[in-house]
Amino acid sequence: MGKPTGFLEYTRQGNPSEAPLARIRHYNEFHPRLGREERMRQGARCMECGVPFCQSGAVLGGMVSGCPLHNLIPEWNDLVYHGSFHHALERLLKTNNFPEFTGRVCPALCEAACTCGLHGEPVTVRDNELGIIEDAWERGLMKPRPPKNRTGKRIAVVGSGPSGLACADQLNSRGHSVTVFEREDRPGGLLMYGIPNMKLDKAVVERRVKLMQAEGVVFRTGMDVGGAVPAEQLLADFDAVVLCCGAKKPRDLNVPGRDAKGVHFAVDYLTSVTKSLLDSGFADGKAINAAGKNVLVIGGGDTGNDCQGTALRQGCTDLMALEMMPQPPVERTAANPWPEWPRVLKVDYGQTECIAKFGKDPRVYQTTVKEFLKDEAGNLTGAVISCLKPERDPETGRTSMVPTGKEFTYDCQLAFIAAGFTGCENYTADAFGVELTARGNVADHSFKTNVDKVFVCGDMRRGQSLVVWGLREGRDCAAEVDRCLMGYTNL
Repeated sequence: MGKPTGFLEYTRQGNPSEAPLARIRHYNEFHPRLGREERMRQGARCMECGVPFCQSGAVLGGMVSGCPLHNLIPEWNDLVYHGSFHHALERLLKTNNFPEFTGRVCPALCEAACTCGLHGEPVTVRDNELGIIEDAWERGLMKPRPPKNRTGKRIAVVGSGPSGLACADQLNSRGHSVTVFEREDRPGGLLMYGIPNMKLDKAVVERRVKLMQAEGVVFRTGMDVGGAVPAEQLLADFDAVVLCCGAKKPRDLNVPGRDAKGVHFAVDYLTSVTKSLLDSGFADGKAINAAGKNVLVIGGGDTGNDCQGTALRQGCTDLMALEMMPQPPVERTAANPWPEWPRVLKVDYGQTECIAKFGKDPRVYQTTVKEFLKDEAGNLTGAVISCLKPERDPETGRTSMVPTGKEFTYDCQLAFIAAGFTGCENYTADAFGVELTARGNVADHSFKTNVDKVFVCGDMRRGQSLVVWGLREGRDCAAEVDRCLMGYTNL
């Protein structure tokens, strides 16, 4: 440990943020990185604990604490402190295929479990991770490293989201020939169209895809496997097929007026905006546009927050976000001790920007939509909002949110449903004949489905989750595919 007193001498300094009212004028990333000397000081704050919870990925209190990838966080923090960014990169890439993604969009489970956070501010683990990988890109260290030998095995990866890319990257590094099939016009899946550009610049995704191509991975876009592309074709042409199609079936609202023009699923909205931005800088007019409209966002989480930030950039005139559950406490309760994931009130970038523009947090807790209102032409004009309260069932012990009888109306012209997902889209699973669980995910045993040669990983297997879990799933699945094809694995 190079700096035993670093956490006492240096205060936490995260990557700065552009002012909210300035950044909502554009769709670019708004977190400039710290300089090398300050990054080294932030690395010095790591205590290199005897028991580093930051890299544990353990389930505590029903939620994961620490990094699911088991990143070697204390090791590369110490190397950052010593200015050995090249060696820090080597340690980082041992466990994380794409630190440039997690360094931007991961909620930093590692920082929530950092020992420094017990009585103070945690180490800037995510920012340090991003600093290491971006330093490597800028210095030309991220060069193609194709495998020296090929095994002769051919593998199809269906879907190019986090799990698909990680699985493809691992299998290619082993020497297998990997072809990635993506139904959209650009590779990246969730990374490309599910996350707004200001949160993850699409040039970052394209940069990584080009590197993988240079290493031998083949990407085929516009390929709707299970639709226009028959499943039988892949089963005949490849030694193994890995399904990484995500959990894209959105949870809907079964309320009167749901068919009103102006009610959209959140992911459809975010996709339309990003695609129009990339295709034409919005000149094609194909993006769902919140300009000059009051916007209702139904559901919290990352997707709801991204809808808020996007609508603000388009120029919405007001915004309300409905949260079904009660407002979390500002600080940890006794029932939620460190190093459990903190179940506390968080203010993300979308809420920060709403506060700056409208002078209020857009979230209204313990509410849901009872009815959408529309005019004679079928256009959305508002929503009847029902207030809720928690009620415990004495027989089952479960708590559910029930109407209080209190209601109010919110005038809006756009509504985005960000209420989560209910599993994978069935048609691809049906085309391969793989079984589904009651929750709508593909049933498996150690990433193997009931169909010979067909594997599954990512959200399609475990349900809607984080990018970091997608990477973990892709890595673990690749090892299982390799084991089945070769009789052993060194992945």
